[in-house]
Amino acid sequence: MTAVAEHTGAWLAEFTRQPAAAPWIRQLREAAFERFAGLGFPTTHDEEWRFTNVAPIARTRFRAGAATRLLTLPEPLREAPVDAFEGRLARHAAFEQNAFVALNTAFLDEVTVIQVPRGAVIEQPIEIVYEVPEQAGAADPVAVQPRTLILVGAAAQCAIVETYRGAGRYFTNAVTEIVAGEGAVVDHYKVQRESSEAFHVGAHYVSLGRSANFTSNSLALGGALVRNDVSVTLSEGSDATLNGLYIVNGTQHVDNHTAIDHAKPHGTSHELYKGILDGKASAVFNGRVLVRKDAQKTDSKQTNKNLVLSDEAVIDTKPELQILADDVRCTHGATIGQLDGEAMFYLQSRGIGKSDARSLLTWAFAQDIVDRVRIVPLRNSLERILFEKFHEHA
Repeated sequence: MTAVAEHTGAWLAEFTRQPAAAPWIRQLREAAFERFAGLGFPTTHDEEWRFTNVAPIARTRFRAGAATRLLTLPEPLREAPVDAFEGRLARHAAFEQNAFVALNTAFLDEVTVIQVPRGAVIEQPIEIVYEVPEQAGAADPVAVQPRTLILVGAAAQCAIVETYRGAGRYFTNAVTEIVAGEGAVVDHYKVQRESSEAFHVGAHYVSLGRSANFTSNSLALGGALVRNDVSVTLSEGSDATLNGLYIVNGTQHVDNHTAIDHAKPHGTSHELYKGILDGKASAVFNGRVLVRKDAQKTDSKQTNKNLVLSDEAVIDTKPELQILADDVRCTHGATIGQLDGEAMFYLQSRGIGKSDARSLLTWAFAQDIVDRVRIVPLRNSLERILFEKFHEHA
């Protein structure tokens, strides 16, 4: 038996035990599983996965399960039935080249669908929490496949907070599709707080209409092995901002892959990802910006900054620009550094202990991202989490 067949065989058994579904969902499931079986799990021979070894996921036998979902919808929103969106679900999260997206689509069951009406201004954030409870006494760890579709009408405004958390050893494989209409404003947050034993693979596919404004805030604070993919396609005059903060220690590994596609002219994108690494942790940042031939007057800036706190931590960073137009303004850059020795000396000379000085400088590095969180309760919560984390490992 080949490695691919061995790894997908257990998933086939789980696939055949799925509950019944509408014919169009069943067809989607079957096409996706066939593609997953053909692709198999990626290996480090695949360029997109060169620095992330998913063998611990591929070799583990998981049983299919479902995360506990907590959904908070402010007025006047209501959860929409998935059957009303045949042809729209899986339109942007194509599974032909991504085994994990194919696997998620193959296990479509309960899909969270949120539709924000045209012109609506939603004052309070839309909150979605996917939580995996402790699986006491279970022979095999559970795999959950959260799927979310968010449709924001033209000229509508909203903020969305997606949180992933859990207890024990499990695998979260999440896919979210966001479609923003003409002139829409969307402020999106992904807070990943999985357990220290968990695997997390998440993909966000975002499509922006003409003059839409989208902000992504990715906060990776947990998990043993984590991969985050964010893919944004801009239309004419669209504006996309991608902010990210990842903090790893011990033997944690986190991989952030972003792709910004300037498909039309007059688009603007700004990206800032910051990483803090300690212990024997490792991280990957791969950010790709594509400016298509007709996307003149594009303005794009991409930056990745990393703070390495130990000699054994490893970061692989690769910002990329692919420019096919000739009238653009694009820059990119990456930095890797340690705590400023002079700053440490200054703080200690003022009576601040070494561990506290280290925590203060680490917090100052992260604060630039935290301050961009516009939802005050979420920002306050993140500040408390980071305070505890930085002092715990000081």
